[in-house]
Amino acid sequence: MSERPPISPRSPRAALEPEQVPPPPKRSDHARNPLVVAGNAIITIIIIAMLGAGGAYVYGRQALEAPGPLQEEKVVNIPARAGKGDIAEALLREGVISANRWVFIGAVFALKASSELKPGEYLFQKNANLRDVIGTIVEGKVVQHSITIPEGLTSEQIVARLTDNDIFTGSIREMPREGTLLPETYKFPRGTPRDQVIQRMQQLQKRVLAEVWERRNVDIPAKTPEQLVTLASIVEKETGRADERSRVAAVFANRLRQKMKLQSDPTIIYGIVGGKGTLGRPIKRSEIQQPSPYNTYVVEGLPPGPIANPGRASLEATANPARTRDLFFVADGTGGHTFTETYDAHQKNVSKLRAMEKAVQNDAVEPPEEAAAVPAGAPTDPAAATATSPARPAAPAKQRARTAPAPAAPARQGAAQSTGTPPVVQQ
Repeated sequence: MSERPPISPRSPRAALEPEQVPPPPKRSDHARNPLVVAGNAIITIIIIAMLGAGGAYVYGRQALEAPGPLQEEKVVNIPARAGKGDIAEALLREGVISANRWVFIGAVFALKASSELKPGEYLFQKNANLRDVIGTIVEGKVVQHSITIPEGLTSEQIVARLTDNDIFTGSIREMPREGTLLPETYKFPRGTPRDQVIQRMQQLQKRVLAEVWERRNVDIPAKTPEQLVTLASIVEKETGRADERSRVAAVFANRLRQKMKLQSDPTIIYGIVGGKGTLGRPIKRSEIQQPSPYNTYVVEGLPPGPIANPGRASLEATANPARTRDLFFVADGTGGHTFTETYDAHQKNVSKLRAMEKAVQNDAVEPPEEAAAVPAGAPTDPAAATATSPARPAAPAKQRARTAPAPAAPARQGAAQSTGTPPVVQQ
């Protein structure tokens, strides 16, 4: 029987501690295998990458969907050939986005829009987020600028308007023929070439003219679409009132059927100034009698071509004129005209107009300073111009007189509005 070693009294804590720590177990040969080590490293990297990708996804989603800094909608121009960094800088500068350029570039890559960004003017909505901003540029829905071409302008006047408008670029290489442009309201993005604007106006005019010609009254004296445009341009310059166009067209149609001269003042003006459109002074008696291909007081029938670019309404009125026997019309002193079938009735209307003018002159008072600033010859009545006077041959198709009390008609570019055809004076 062996003797046990004496038990030395220890503290409770010391009694719980082992006298010797056992060595750690040896790693197996399998755990030390290089393939296992590499596999563990790869798994670790994958887990870290997944965590990083998840964090990036959450951050990216938040960056894409977070409301932008714009307090109100804003138009920003993205220049041509701008790279992603340039676009980001422009958007940052205009306050459209608040993220730095690298976040924008990363968002573009994330949305697979690297090759889809388009230059142009864009309207960004209030608080537009980054996704919407990039989507707007990718869709290419640039801002459309409206330009209104009034009825009755000549081609030269239309070209001048386009040239003065800084929305467009380039030059117009060739002056379009008179009557080939359709007055209308058009919409174009900034930077549209001016030649392209002219082409669009010509294409629309051809389409509208074909439609109107197809629906025309076959009894009208205009035998070709070109003649229809010529007659419609005279109607356009004669009246600015929609309710009178078909009746004015009827007067000219009736005169053509009866082999009467049209005797239209706007044709005299066009024969003198051509595409400039405005005379800037009264028509002289000598000019009424002066031979010119466009002077319908001298030549019979239609002039050789349009004297302006008529609008759709005048084309339609000329293609389907009112069914009347009227041969004359004169200003009625209220902005419109009085139509008659006979010259005697017409002369009575002219006398009434003269009496009205005389009464106005007798009651006239000194104009205020504001009125004194109006240029000489400026129209007070868009529908009034000249009337039969001792210094002028009688019985024109359109006997008109300027009347002070007549209210102004809606603004337009017609015979009286644009040229303000003043009273004829003797040379």
